[in-house]
Amino acid sequence: MKVFKNFNDYSSQKPLALSLGMFDGVHLGHKCIIDELIKIGTENNLETAILTFWPHPRFVFNPNEDLKLLNTLDEKTLLMEKYGISNLFLKEFDEEFRNLTGEEFVRQVLIDKLNVKYLIIGYDHSFGKNKSGNFELLQRLSKELDFEVEQMEAINIHENNISSTKIRNALLAGNIKEANEMLGYSYSVSGKVMHGKKIGRTIGYPTANIGTDPVKLLPKKGAYVVEVYVKNQQYKGMMSIGTNPTVNGESLTVEVYILNFNDDIYDEKITVKFRDFLHEEIKFESLEKLIERLDEDKRLTEEFNF
Repeated sequence: MKVFKNFNDYSSQKPLALSLGMFDGVHLGHKCIIDELIKIGTENNLETAILTFWPHPRFVFNPNEDLKLLNTLDEKTLLMEKYGISNLFLKEFDEEFRNLTGEEFVRQVLIDKLNVKYLIIGYDHSFGKNKSGNFELLQRLSKELDFEVEQMEAINIHENNISSTKIRNALLAGNIKEANEMLGYSYSVSGKVMHGKKIGRTIGYPTANIGTDPVKLLPKKGAYVVEVYVKNQQYKGMMSIGTNPTVNGESLTVEVYILNFNDDIYDEKITVKFRDFLHEEIKFESLEKLIERLDEDKRLTEEFNF
């Protein structure tokens, strides 16, 4: 997959089958669009492409909003490549770009710069200044500018439309299985292992303290069953997201206890995939009570069907 941060760097003999949007999470709804792009590309000898934005436009319109995303840029890029996209355009949502009307965007970018011949948009997608671009505009311009346009229907699970917002809400409620079902894969966080207060090792549960990307959404505070990937090896683990109230902690930490593992992995990058929610964050009356709960969490993790 080729990645472009500037439209002027792109040139190809083949026209494009393209879709545009944030694609945050690259969830099952997005995957349906990608699968359709690949099908259309194969049938019509077109290259496939996704045009997305980084940073998220909401960071530009609402700089004080504490928006967290389902994917880091690296995660989104890897998912696009995994699902078979040929070209990924990462457009900075700058002042010039945000002032293009929907029609100007279609003419100046999609047609003149990228030579789009087939465009697929999601069921609720709008674009351009004041959201002036929509499916009706695309239908009108397609005849004049000689491209085809298709609007995908919403993808449903249990009679609910899949959306990035619904996945964020599920994660914030601790509904890991629901979020993973909508994503089509296990939600994950990655980061380097940092030095922490090392309290866990004093009670028989040494944890790896993970430094996560500040843009990445963390699920609800609490304990989780997770898969841990260290140096290309997979392990079972118990993750804690919270402030460690039992030992009067104050700052939020993301820690994982890796079962049957005792290597030194400081400064190693690890990935943790969420599989199930164990319980809310608890302030125990003593370390003994905390250890009892950790023992129970470990038992549940060992019995979990990965």
